[in-house]
Amino acid sequence: MAASMASQAVARGLHGASAKYLFLHKFKCARVSSRRWLNLQEYQSKKLMQESGVTVQRFYVADNSPDALQAAKRLNAKEIVLKAQILAGGRGKGVFNSGLKGGVHLTKDPSVVGELASKMLGYSLTTKQTPKEGVKVKTVMVAEALDITRETYFAILMDRACNGPVMVGSPQGGMDIEEVADKSPELIFKEVIDIFEGVRDDQALRMAANLGFKGPLERQAADQIKRLYDLFLKVDATQVEVNPLGETPEGQVVCFDAKINFDDNAEFRQKAVFAMDDMSESDPTETEAAKWDLKYIGLDGNIACFVNGAGLAMATCDIIDLHGGKPANFLDLGGGVKEKQVYEAFKLLTADPKVEAILVNIFGGIVNCAIIANGITKACRELELKVPLVVRLEGTNVQEAKRILSESGLPIVAANDLDDAAKKAVAAITRK
Repeated sequence: MAASMASQAVARGLHGASAKYLFLHKFKCARVSSRRWLNLQEYQSKKLMQESGVTVQRFYVADNSPDALQAAKRLNAKEIVLKAQILAGGRGKGVFNSGLKGGVHLTKDPSVVGELASKMLGYSLTTKQTPKEGVKVKTVMVAEALDITRETYFAILMDRACNGPVMVGSPQGGMDIEEVADKSPELIFKEVIDIFEGVRDDQALRMAANLGFKGPLERQAADQIKRLYDLFLKVDATQVEVNPLGETPEGQVVCFDAKINFDDNAEFRQKAVFAMDDMSESDPTETEAAKWDLKYIGLDGNIACFVNGAGLAMATCDIIDLHGGKPANFLDLGGGVKEKQVYEAFKLLTADPKVEAILVNIFGGIVNCAIIANGITKACRELELKVPLVVRLEGTNVQEAKRILSESGLPIVAANDLDDAAKKAVAAITRK
């Protein structure tokens, strides 16, 4: 039973597809991977872990090949691992446009690190998780390579079913944890953490034993588990995942690779952590949208969708698809909107050359429809909108909003309901 619950927690919290990603898959979005939450590069996560007393490999970071070479010499290690730093997975099997194969290289000769780094830095690395054109590598991590005698999996994550954090672990590490949960659920172990007590000694030791650590390593692993929980709290994480948490021939328990996800709502008290965010791998349009508290996801159709609320956005895209159209984006205005946000939203939509029509679908609960209408008319005039615009408004102050639109003298197509709006948007493109 415990194993089954743990596998469910893994599926929900670690790599489970959110409605957003299911949505993207359905509409075959071609774009840079969206980052709605802060994600750090591997070296940044390891730095945070070091600061909390978690054992990681010795490492340096370089942004040019001479520095990478000096870092390799300074490590004075038996073996060195050079890793390209990008947010996408699958680096080891990736390919650079410099011709170099693999974003992760092992060597016992420090003198070759500079040459390898020169073929990584400034070049794009393409993996199974990057766009086709790849992601440009700006930094590399030069680290001590340690032998691993055994690999385990360990994570701390927020679990809605438990109303708080849980520990999830498996003695089968270094591989896809969902595969382990699916084929060997008895090898998934879960410990619910009391948010007032934290991780108790008996819980940490039990998890360490379940992960297969024995003798002195059991106590050492338990200590690492408690330190990882301290980090989880310290940085307001939603997930700390270590895969693998391994043991070395020298008798060390080491966190070899880690991923930390953070709660965006804690940004106000995690300024130093959020300052590490590198937006260079984000979609530029999404980055611009975020400045105005807009949620934007690019799709591959030609009808722009301007809505308030993720559920309404998905329904709007569905009904456009039902009537033979294809959504060009998913733009969520959210609540507490101002006219300026509406204007900036239209700037984003009209900047997309694929957009041949715009459908505005607003259900005004918190949102005042009159504010939306004023924003629409301002945007249409100042941006000299040249594509058909279909607007469906319902809810708070809707009659005033309709008056504003009808008296504007602008070629705005009014719709009675969502179905009518989708039909008119598709028809507007068909007539062009």
